[in-house]
Amino acid sequence: MLSDRDSNADLAPIPSLLLTAAVHQHLVREQTRTQAALIVESGDCREVHHAAVLIGYGAAAVNPYLAFESVEDMISTGALAGVEPAAAVRNYAKALGKGVLKIMSKMGISTVSSYCGAQVFEAVGLDSRLVDRYFRGTPSRIGGVGLAGVHAEVAARHALAWPPAGTADSDRLEVGGEYQWRREGELHLFNPETVFLLQHATRSRQYDVFRQYTAKVDALAAQAGSLRGLFTLRTGVRPAVPLDEVEPASEIVKRFATGAMSYGSISAEAHETLAVAMNRLGGKSNTGEGGEDVERLHDPLRRSAVKQIASGRFGVTSEYLVNADDLQIKMAQGAKPGEGGQLPGNKVWPWIARTRHATPGVGLISPPPHHDIYSIEDLAQLVHDLKCVNPAARVHVKLVSEVGVGTVAAGVAKLKADVILISGHDGGTGASPLNSLKHAGTPWELGLAEAQQTLLLNKLRDRVTVQVDGQLKTGRDVLIAALLGAEEFGFATAPLIVAGCVMMRVCHLDTCPVGIATQNPVLRERFTGTPEFVENFFLFLAEEVRGYLAELGLRSIEEAIGQSELLDVVPAVTHWKAHGLDLAPVLHLPELPAGAARRGVRAQDHGLEQALDNELIALARPALSEGAPVRVEVAVRNEHRSVGAMLGGEVTRRFGARPSRGHHRVRAARHGRAVVRRVPAARGDPAAARRRQRLRGQGPLRRSPDRPPGRRRAVPRPGRRAGAARGGPDHRRQHHPVRGHRGRGLPAWPGGGAVRGA
Repeated sequence: MLSDRDSNADLAPIPSLLLTAAVHQHLVREQTRTQAALIVESGDCREVHHAAVLIGYGAAAVNPYLAFESVEDMISTGALAGVEPAAAVRNYAKALGKGVLKIMSKMGISTVSSYCGAQVFEAVGLDSRLVDRYFRGTPSRIGGVGLAGVHAEVAARHALAWPPAGTADSDRLEVGGEYQWRREGELHLFNPETVFLLQHATRSRQYDVFRQYTAKVDALAAQAGSLRGLFTLRTGVRPAVPLDEVEPASEIVKRFATGAMSYGSISAEAHETLAVAMNRLGGKSNTGEGGEDVERLHDPLRRSAVKQIASGRFGVTSEYLVNADDLQIKMAQGAKPGEGGQLPGNKVWPWIARTRHATPGVGLISPPPHHDIYSIEDLAQLVHDLKCVNPAARVHVKLVSEVGVGTVAAGVAKLKADVILISGHDGGTGASPLNSLKHAGTPWELGLAEAQQTLLLNKLRDRVTVQVDGQLKTGRDVLIAALLGAEEFGFATAPLIVAGCVMMRVCHLDTCPVGIATQNPVLRERFTGTPEFVENFFLFLAEEVRGYLAELGLRSIEEAIGQSELLDVVPAVTHWKAHGLDLAPVLHLPELPAGAARRGVRAQDHGLEQALDNELIALARPALSEGAPVRVEVAVRNEHRSVGAMLGGEVTRRFGARPSRGHHRVRAARHGRAVVRRVPAARGDPAAARRRQRLRGQGPLRRSPDRPPGRRRAVPRPGRRAGAARGGPDHRRQHHPVRGHRGRGLPAWPGGGAVRGA
């Protein structure tokens, strides 16, 4: 039993994780670990992550006694009402348990016995000697505080709890501010002052105010607000160049993209505002994994250039794929690595459900991507499938910054992905559960540097484009990302703030007061953003980047990519916790042959010229061009990948999602034959009429008593009017969970009437 209950004015408690890991590692070294179980009684365990790391470093059971007593105290003082103390404690314990199970599922671990002592964590900011002694086997790439630093923090916290004699005692606790800005809480780069400056600058189009915003954010970053805040630019290495010799802002903005925020997580107005702005600038907006409304899909101004897919769910159709400039495979999410996308049921309004091919009011959750893609071969096949459907589109693979991401990036480059996206641990639209906002993934600076170095060492860097995202806010952030190896840059939170977001952190509740992260028509009327505001932000950002490029003696972003030797850390490391950091691994440049490219300079060879579909498309030309029936038989071998994908994409490009002149079908026949048929759907065709009748929901198919067994026709079920058959119009009025107002547990739709559109 390891307990800190006996701490007092003279004895400060050892952090429970350090205590548990120390005992665990000692027993492992003595080869007696299996002879005892560790039970931890902890006063500093209060969140799910705290319980998870204690179990991960050897605890068989955890008693967060101070959290339990705090819950009981809140009930006794009236801060928490409507629940008995025993029930409240049970609820808290159940929440911790479910949270730990969710973390285990992210890591693909099924049993707690496998998770206990597994140490599936990475340390950021801990000295290597401390890690080797107490957390042996845990990666810690950049060093940090040692045992003395931990002691200093414990002593400071203990002094607050037990103030020296003669000092005024206070019952007031620290406000925290981990998840939301508080005046006396944790440092946040986006706070009321920086949000105001950013919105004021972009709405009034004042570049000098924008520079005030970036100066404030960069100053906060230097106070240990971010890892990149510890870097400085080596401006004396090359002679500065005149600003008018640097590439214009209109070219730099083409490297910018907005983040993958789905239609559903944010409103149509916010989503289209970002898309219109990026299309005007020549950059790219991203659909997210929620599909795209057909009305926008074919509108060059309102469409999103990047179409994201996760597990092929929620609006991913052939029409969606062929109308993309880029296709992005979401292997992981930066804001919550190891989890799939999640849209709460209260945000699935009818128009969202229509776009996602889902049911109104029912929550939509994608499983973690690694539940569908088990190997690099699976990912390679998915990349090839997408390239076949839309040969003109670049295929992205989105990865999260974490230890080992360089090895994964090398594999992704070998499997012929065109773009590798390294996503940082922070960011997101605020729709993530609180348990997912922290303690997952690492800063993008670490992942980007590792990916760049690994790709260079394996001579793969020249065939891929590298993109980065994760709370990029200023021109300095963009430049540092470029120097570490990024060619393109993604933004999500900052453009939303420009559009009017005030960081209320209620995105998942569908109650956003400024009409951004909501589908409620009443709240959406409050949206005040315009594409012009977003355009101003990106143009200001590009202009600031131009200034930094001129100071460094560079004439374009292209010249800056991968030039990590222009970064330094010595003058920047001033925070007391940063003294032990060793950022040299981040800035390391592998030995390269003369003239070796540090960026993508050639396209991937996807081998589409050898695809069987080229022959199928040529043979099906009469059907594609003239509508004539075609029957083709060709041999199919196991070396033929994605048979029919290119042909299906060609059919969709020509005829859209619902061809008016019939439809084409590709089926793999027996004995290795591919059969291509055009099936006419003439109005006079009885079979086609029956198909249309079935699709329109005019009654389920049941065998009519006056028909022979081999034939079927649609007849209503007994006791039900013809129009009330399942799927019929009367059925929608009687049973539709939204329009019929008979759904259980669904949100109350505004207006009280039938909601038929956005």
